[in-house]
Amino acid sequence: MLETAWSKGWLDRPTLDPDELIAAARKASKTGNLHDGCWRDRLNILASALEREASLNNLGRVIAHGQITAALLNRARMQALWARHPEIGEIKLQPPILIVGQMRSGSTRIQRLLACDPRLTFTRFYESWNPLPRFWGLAHADRVIRAAVALSCAHFFNPAFRHIHPTGVHHAEEEMGLQNISMFGSAFEAQWRVPSFTAAVEDADPAAAYAEFKRLLQTIAWFRRRAPSRPWLLKLPQFAQDMDAVLATFAGARVIRLHRDPQPLIASSASLVHNQMSLQSDDADARWIGQEWLRKTALRERRLNAALRRSAVPSVDVHYDAVNQDWREQIARIYKFLDMPLRPSIEQGMSRFIKGKRHKELRRHNYDLGQFGLSRMDIHQAMTEEG
Repeated sequence: MLETAWSKGWLDRPTLDPDELIAAARKASKTGNLHDGCWRDRLNILASALEREASLNNLGRVIAHGQITAALLNRARMQALWARHPEIGEIKLQPPILIVGQMRSGSTRIQRLLACDPRLTFTRFYESWNPLPRFWGLAHADRVIRAAVALSCAHFFNPAFRHIHPTGVHHAEEEMGLQNISMFGSAFEAQWRVPSFTAAVEDADPAAAYAEFKRLLQTIAWFRRRAPSRPWLLKLPQFAQDMDAVLATFAGARVIRLHRDPQPLIASSASLVHNQMSLQSDDADARWIGQEWLRKTALRERRLNAALRRSAVPSVDVHYDAVNQDWREQIARIYKFLDMPLRPSIEQGMSRFIKGKRHKELRRHNYDLGQFGLSRMDIHQAMTEEG
């Protein structure tokens, strides 16, 4: 249907040319300033990789165009807002609680359990993916409605994803959308086969990207119209890859580090990526995905271990299986580490989350290591290799 619409001129074929994408963002946002920086080089690399490496189908092309355009529009609006309100950069954030673990290590579960505590704050789904409004007079409603529409579309085109990563518009969510604005992070890598972009991000100095990340958190706090007096629960698998930069950005942070047996961890990660790539490419290679996300996971593990050895950051280790066996005991350990009393009302809220429908959706996510051409020996060797 898309090809027919494009060939007959009913719709324009979505462009992935970086200059055209930037021009469209400037026009739509009515501002010419996206601010120069390393993001521009990464955009060029990503656009080239999408054309040359990703084997996008028509739907994938539409999604890629839409996501990059949305990120650039947020970037333009971000720069315009910061120019009008420089005081945003002066907002003081409390030292955050960093929930750090590999993708599929149970970090979302821990984040959402802790989000039941009103003494802590967190990024909501609509804030992560729509941090800047289109209509300033309706800043809250605009962002919520757009997030709801986007989530509904995602579930329509990819119903299985609601079982892989169940979420809601107001749910605690990782800050992946904020990193998209800097053309940084693994949101793109988890959807498209773009090895040249992946290499660029892995080799980059992430300091500037995390400076923007922090400024965007200040922007979210500014839109909330209340002082950010509570510690922020920050959660991104990308943190493991960039831990030195994260700790340099957020002085005084505390770390909750998640662990999971690498066999199901890799299988679940590869399954998530395969789900995303299969929707947007007719050439999603399960074996390549398995090898790539094994390599990626091992790299992040090595970098995280090295960063934590170099730092004196307070941390507590929590294992996925231990949470499965007795989540209350593990939450009690976390609260002892945080030096916070665990109130009965908060524990009751956590229990409601564990028993809730969305959390139970995860049980329907099935995955198998063999599907991705990996053996237990492959994983053992990669995860024990010294970097």
